[in-house]
Parts: sequence; C-alpha cells; structure tokens
Amino acid sequence: MSVFSITRSRVGKIAAVSVLGLVPLSLAACGSDSTTAGSPASSAPMTSAPMSSPSMSPSMSPSESPSMSPSMSSSMASQPFGSACSAVPKSGKGSFDGMSQDPVATAASNNPVLSTLVKAVTAAKLGDTLNNAKNITVFAPTNDAFKKVPSKTLNAAMKDPSGLLTDVLTAHVVPERLSPDQLAGTHDTLNKNQKITVTGSGESFKVNGEAMVVCGNVQTANATVYIIDHVLLPKS
Repeated sequence: MSVFSITRSRVGKIAAVSVLGLVPLSLAACGSDSTTAGSPASSAPMTSAPMSSPSMSPSMSPSESPSMSPSMSSSMASQPFGSACSAVPKSGKGSFDGMSQDPVATAASNNPVLSTLVKAVTAAKLGDTLNNAKNITVFAPTNDAFKKVPSKTLNAAMKDPSGLLTDVLTAHVVPERLSPDQLAGTHDTLNKNQKITVTGSGESFKVNGEAMVVCGNVQTANATVYIIDHVLLPKS
C-alpha cells in the first residue's frame, strides 16, 4: 500500500467524521429555535389552529357583534310597551296581533280593557269616523280611567253625545301617526279647540300633565294607540 493511498483513506475518514459531527449540531440548533419560541414542538398544531379556523367568516370581523342587527333593533322598537300591556289578551282579535289587522274603532271593540271607551265612541257615533281615518294616533283611556271621572261629568257627557262627549273623545285623537320617538311635544287633535301635550321619553310618557301611558305603541290597521290611565277632559 502506497503512502498516497493511506493518506487518501485517512482524509475520507476525517471528512465522514466531520459530517457526522455537524448533524447533531444542526439538530440541536433547530431544537434551540423551537424552544426559544416558547412552546414545544408538539404544541405547534394548537398555535396554528386559530389561523386556519373556519369559524370566522370574511363578512364578520372580531369587532362586529352578531347580537343586534338593524332589523332586530327595528323589530324591538315596534313592540308595545308599558305595565298594562300584560292585560291585553294574548290571542284572538283583542290581542296585539289581532288589533293590528283591524281599523282602530273595531280593534278597540275587541279589547276588553277598552270596553267603556267603545261604549262612549258608539254613543257619539264616531266609530266610522275613526275607522275611516288614515294614519292617526289615539290616546285610549282604560276602563279604570273612566271610573276616575266624576260621575256628574261623565253622566253629562253621555247625555250629550254629539256635543260634550264628542268634544271629549275627539280631544284624544291626533290627526297623524306618532311613533314613540315622535310622541313628546304638543300636538293638534280632532277637537280644534284642544291640543295634547306629551312629556317624557323612551317608554315613560305623561299626557297633559296627568295621564300616564300604561301601554304604548299598539298598532292597528290605521292608527297607533297609546292606552292611558286618565280621561283627557277639555280645559275650561
């Protein structure tokens, strides 16, 4: 064996040993990079999962809330409100859904909460006037509201259906349809000599300084009704 062959053999062995020595160093370096990232190799699928999760669609960013859409907000705003709404029938023609299908005088006649008002409207022969009106607002006194009227005053009105009674009832009707947002303020009525002044906001309103809205924003086919706890008597 020549010296040249021995030398070449030794050089090959040294090169092989050098390459093998570099492999663990490379592996160690990779392991060191993974460690400094703060999570072991086995946790990599967990950290990358949110980036590939299909639960976040392009149409909804994290800052957007799905809990209140404009249509939902509008729907809530159109709902009746007030403590006395619970006395309105849950189903049938006298319910909120039933009343929304009929013109206002007919709708009121199907609601037991308003039976005294209906008798007064019938006596004054105002049923057709109210049913044929377009886009009006009616402040409707409850049966209990009529009980608060002095008997002398109520009897006098009932005995004069085309006069005093008509004056009282038409003073409860505004010739435009008012939403809750439009309710506060002073409004003309069908009684040319009387106006209505409403104060309050949200779901708390007072009419002419004494009558509280106890069930508001009740919809009929041609009117918005606000049920109140006092009869609005003309000012002398």
